[in-house]
Amino acid sequence: MEVFSRILQGAVAAGASDIHLKVNSPVVFRVSGELVPVEAPLPTTEWFNTILAKIVPEHLRPQLEHDHEIDFAYMLAGAGRFRVNVFQQRSTYVMALRAVKAQVRLFQELHLPPVFAHIAEAHRGIVLVTGATGSGKSTTLAAMVEHINITAKKHIITLEDPIEYLFDDKQSVIEQREVGIDTTSFSSGLKNVLRQDPDVIVIGEMRDSASVMAAISAANIGHLVIATLHTVDAAKSVQRILEFFPGSDRETTRQQLATTLHAVICQRLVGTPAGAIIPAVEVMLNTASVSKLIHGGNLEKLSAAIELGTGDGMQTFDQALYDLVKSGTISQEEALANSPTPEALKMRFQGVILSESRRILSARG
Repeated sequence: MEVFSRILQGAVAAGASDIHLKVNSPVVFRVSGELVPVEAPLPTTEWFNTILAKIVPEHLRPQLEHDHEIDFAYMLAGAGRFRVNVFQQRSTYVMALRAVKAQVRLFQELHLPPVFAHIAEAHRGIVLVTGATGSGKSTTLAAMVEHINITAKKHIITLEDPIEYLFDDKQSVIEQREVGIDTTSFSSGLKNVLRQDPDVIVIGEMRDSASVMAAISAANIGHLVIATLHTVDAAKSVQRILEFFPGSDRETTRQQLATTLHAVICQRLVGTPAGAIIPAVEVMLNTASVSKLIHGGNLEKLSAAIELGTGDGMQTFDQALYDLVKSGTISQEEALANSPTPEALKMRFQGVILSESRRILSARG
């Protein structure tokens, strides 16, 4: 355990976001987005099994033996908290650890736009924080919870697998429930959460039709529900939710979502010239026009509605990247590398703005 502890402490000291451990391979840190091998003893099978025997929670050991992969949180004094994923490849186990910041950062520290405060202050509805794995969804979700905690007297209940950030009650009262320890499953926790007098329900990950229906039911009766989802942009998040349901149920779910959805935030991380990592964020609010599109099943038009909704606080990825370049926060090359439509963004830099249908909306100079 001594070597393992030194590895984690070294990662924190180096500012690494992730640690990768594999049998008979160098220990690797991810620093400022780059994978960097570090000097450390090569993990052996015996060493790896000893570490797993000490850090894997007892209730997850049967799952590891059966499924060959698990998620859990690990706390090391002097280093902090880590989200751990153990999985198997070529018949040996691998470990990926994500360092979780001890201090929950606020919107301004995370370079998130002001509209995030308005989204977090909603009294009801569903807020989805989306993006690829490693895009900072958990950090943004934690910032939203902390904003509510600081500014409002709310009862917040979270369902997480595992718990990552730990909150101290400020104006709000927060209870954090970890699946497998505090509740047997997401479905069990969600079934009982409405009996626990919540104002805000936080679902660590929207993963099936049961969690979607629980969120819709809670939003319908006046609760704010915040959840994460793995999708690449805000518009596709609605389609992803519908895919949890069989075809016969999608129409009803879509109509309910048109009413209960409050906002969808999708983010990806980009690098600054100084070597920092910040989020570029797409924001979709359920305005009257967005609700009408969802209600009518015109999901392919949502991106255009986002682009035209800047007055309401909405923005596409390209609009966000453009603003980051114009403010001097990131380079034009970094923006183009992270754009979903780099050619359109390149033309925007040249003064030509294209709509989603590729028609010229306006040209400058």
